[in-house]
Amino acid sequence: MKVAILVVAAGRGSRFGGPLPKQYQPLQGRPVLRHCLATFAAHPGVAAIRVVIHPDDRTLYDQAAAGLTLLDPVAGGAERQDSVRLGLESLDGMGFDVVLIHDAARPAISRAVIDRVLQPLRNGTADAVLPGLPVADTIKRVSADGSVEATVPRVGLWRAQTPQGFRFVPLLAAHRAASGLALTDDAAVAEHAGLRVRMVEGDGDNGKITLPADLLSTDAAPVQWETRTGQGFDVHAFAEGDHVTLCGVNIPHSHRLSGHSDADVAMHALTDAIYGTIAAGDIGHHFPPSQSRWKGCDSAVFLRHAHDLLRAAGGRLRHVDLTIICEAPKIGPHRLTMAARLAEILDLPAHRISVKATTTEQLGFTGRREGIATQAMVTVQVPDDGS
Repeated sequence: MKVAILVVAAGRGSRFGGPLPKQYQPLQGRPVLRHCLATFAAHPGVAAIRVVIHPDDRTLYDQAAAGLTLLDPVAGGAERQDSVRLGLESLDGMGFDVVLIHDAARPAISRAVIDRVLQPLRNGTADAVLPGLPVADTIKRVSADGSVEATVPRVGLWRAQTPQGFRFVPLLAAHRAASGLALTDDAAVAEHAGLRVRMVEGDGDNGKITLPADLLSTDAAPVQWETRTGQGFDVHAFAEGDHVTLCGVNIPHSHRLSGHSDADVAMHALTDAIYGTIAAGDIGHHFPPSQSRWKGCDSAVFLRHAHDLLRAAGGRLRHVDLTIICEAPKIGPHRLTMAARLAEILDLPAHRISVKATTTEQLGFTGRREGIATQAMVTVQVPDDGS
């Protein structure tokens, strides 16, 4: 039986909030998505794994999936049901007998649950299988104004979990037929198509992360941290203009800095320093100047991207030290404003950000007032993987 895994990770997690979708939030030093991917990748019965992602999350996905052997991800749709159908379509024709569909926000999936879902599909007693737990709490039906209308008998009521397993061909047909119905899970799609659906025992640890408190309750194991230092350096020449942009602050000057983006030489050096802490290349790798869409771009976009990658790797920024090298303009009057702007972008207290300035005593290109250079150093903490 050839088994494919389809992990749905295209959601925005609006209820969770925060700068990162919940599937990329750090959990015990790794992105939430990484936990379930690693479990599926280690299962001997799994032939292939594909993840459905939001198009804007490709870099975050690459960070979470690094080192695992996976099929290329595919872009999801407007709703979860659309994302699953698109994922199934991408697997069509690859010879899979069974597909297991899993929500990326359930990181604690176990091999035992995977085996229990697969067994009825192997022996032919079901077309669709989902894990779940019997409802233990008393259930009330409540009106919109909060009035209790009735107590609902809980006999036979179960809470559904994932991964949910299906014979591939019938499920794909069922999804195509159910397009636009907004059913709540894939088992409901199978039910709508009249397929044989069976419930097996789930796992109490296999909870879904919906709110920040769910992540905190799951992240109980202590994390061992290692400290890393990243270094960045950048140079931009002067051109005709009336101000320079440094650390996101516009400073009046007789010239501007020349560059494809807004030429914020300080923010560029800082961005490369953060990339360096996780060996993620440099700005040119992620935002090639050959692409016109980055022309005139606010360099805060680059800095946020580097910081997001660090956090997706489970890391946290602890300190920033910038040295801006130029004869003019004067940096001193703007240091606090620059530090405050960086603190806002990086969600870091301003007292952890140092902005300094120096000259080269009129030596070299900066001494000749031909441009500005910046050196950046950052200190981060990342989970120690023991390697």
